[in-house]
Amino acid sequence: MDYKKTNAPVTTVTRDMMDLCVDTGNIYETVSIIGKRANQISVEIKNDLSKKLAEFASYNDNLEEVFENREQIEISRYYEKLPKPTLIATQEFIEGKIYYRNPAKEKEKLQ
Repeated sequence: MDYKKTNAPVTTVTRDMMDLCVDTGNIYETVSIIGKRANQISVEIKNDLSKKLAEFASYNDNLEEVFENREQIEISRYYEKLPKPTLIATQEFIEGKIYYRNPAKEKEKLQ
């Protein structure tokens, strides 16, 4: 996933909580859904960053070989400028891009 193309804001945005819970009817359920998606996004970003930085890993621990690698710094800066996972997850929830279901509510409908 290209996180730079997301519509999520980079800074904190004040949101009306009642607008967020329109779909679920419960603000706690909404926060839980967004939190779980934010964790998934965080793991995804961390794995991407680890793969990219693994290319520059040196296995020699000589003091002479320790230096700043420009490519590593640029990659790190790119990931630091990305929106936080919670902001990305909230934006996905608002846009309706998150699939979720509540088995407890599904049971109630069947009965």
